[in-house]
Amino acid sequence: MKKTIFTIVAYLSLLAVQAQSPLSLFSRLAQPDSRSEATQKMNQFLYFLGGSYVDTLDMSELVDGAIVEMLSELDPHSAYISAEEMQEVEESFNANFEGIGIEFNVLKDTVIVVNTIPGGPSERVGLLPNDRIVAAGDSTLVGVKQTDVPKILRGPKGTIIPVEVVRQGVPERLKFRIERDKIPIHTLDAAYKVDDRTGYVKLNRFAATTNDELQQALTAMGTLDALILDLRGNGGGYLDQAVQVSNTFLPRGSVVVSMEGRAVPSETLKAPNAPSFGKGKLIVLVDEFSASASEIVAGAVQDWDRGLILGRPTFGKGLVQRQYPLTDGSAVRITVARYHTPSGRVIQRPYEKGKTEEYYLQFSQRFTTDSLEAFPDSLKYKTLRGGRTVYGGGGITPDILVSRDTVGYTAYWAKLRNQSVVSEYVIDYMDKNRRQLERRYPSFEAFDAEFNVDAAMLDDLVALGTERGVEYVAEEMEESRGLIAVQLKALIAQRLWTTTEYYRIINRGMDEFFARAMEVLADWETSGQGIVAEGSSK
Repeated sequence: MKKTIFTIVAYLSLLAVQAQSPLSLFSRLAQPDSRSEATQKMNQFLYFLGGSYVDTLDMSELVDGAIVEMLSELDPHSAYISAEEMQEVEESFNANFEGIGIEFNVLKDTVIVVNTIPGGPSERVGLLPNDRIVAAGDSTLVGVKQTDVPKILRGPKGTIIPVEVVRQGVPERLKFRIERDKIPIHTLDAAYKVDDRTGYVKLNRFAATTNDELQQALTAMGTLDALILDLRGNGGGYLDQAVQVSNTFLPRGSVVVSMEGRAVPSETLKAPNAPSFGKGKLIVLVDEFSASASEIVAGAVQDWDRGLILGRPTFGKGLVQRQYPLTDGSAVRITVARYHTPSGRVIQRPYEKGKTEEYYLQFSQRFTTDSLEAFPDSLKYKTLRGGRTVYGGGGITPDILVSRDTVGYTAYWAKLRNQSVVSEYVIDYMDKNRRQLERRYPSFEAFDAEFNVDAAMLDDLVALGTERGVEYVAEEMEESRGLIAVQLKALIAQRLWTTTEYYRIINRGMDEFFARAMEVLADWETSGQGIVAEGSSK
């Protein structure tokens, strides 16, 4: 019964029905533009419920719950977004927000600065990585939740917020007055040249500035014969950015994606411009967390034989949502169409309406084979230029499958990471050694060549883990020793420079996807047969 009431109230909320007097309500129902007999019945029910129910009703709470309940009976990607969540979503995909310009973590109830945004307000006044922000404005930040920190630190451009900071080696609290400013949101985690002719770019999502960031990175890297585009973990974002990123590699006029639905016109989106990296070897890295816009890019590159897709089969999120605002600042995203790759493959993997939990369970159990032989003929498609076989059935199946290498990955290491022991160790290490590291290693190249995580550092990590309740397992530590050393070095590099330096170490030291991509590029004449990648660009 409760579920039924929720569904009815949700439907009314979608029609923007508000409380009315009996006369105005029924006169409205009687007018010719009433949508249906069912709508009239629901409006009558809302009137009777609001006017007759024995207790006072919190209609706002009822409506929120009702919308969520009703959408849960549909596909797994139609969703309700509260007004508070909408603000966070918009900020995460717009070009910037307004605040003090830091990346932070909350560890042991303390807000710790990971990095300051270059040129941002915090960097300008002298905040440093590893500073602990203990107060901001009238609020204490000791014991604050991670999700509550932005609410305190963000604010309109030009406003002043006083902050108090504890810094290792400084006996008294430091006090800063920080003038908030526009802070750019970056979707490019890393971009660097692996060697003289090979570039690497990692995108974490598709937001308003993604294509601009990509083009700037390609320009900065200069002439390239090969590019590795890393879309692993990229859950998607703006459709127009997926089209523009695809256009980086595809000729003007190439179909990137098409959409079809019951109540919306079918639409085909094509690359509008000449490509900026239209020639050269291209490998796109994907995994099971690559979704939506990432799948559009990977599918277009694969179908047009422009590059090779390498990694794990993608998530399979190919439903198009249209966002409708509601009166209180919240919104609903309703599925209106399906995405198709240029060869006609449906990106969305199969689902049953109303079975969202099962849908995500199926995702976790979906990829149990590293063989392409299991695909039936009905799911085999041909690429548009080379006639290579690619596979449908939902998501993008890579041209080259990469098994996850579990060598070195142990439960002990996982506990050290998951219980924040690794993060805490790096923070403490940087407190004690930052100045010495900066003097000894004036450049990343010097650090990369000369710095090594020694046995004493690993012993200190183990001791901290024991102190934090992570039981020491000698054989697992021995198995993970090499990978833990790589991770520690990468995290230290990130705090000395940027996320790019983190990936430079991780990719070379412990990433089997990246290693496989480099092998494929080295043997391109064999691996890249049928791929249109001759010449160089940029």
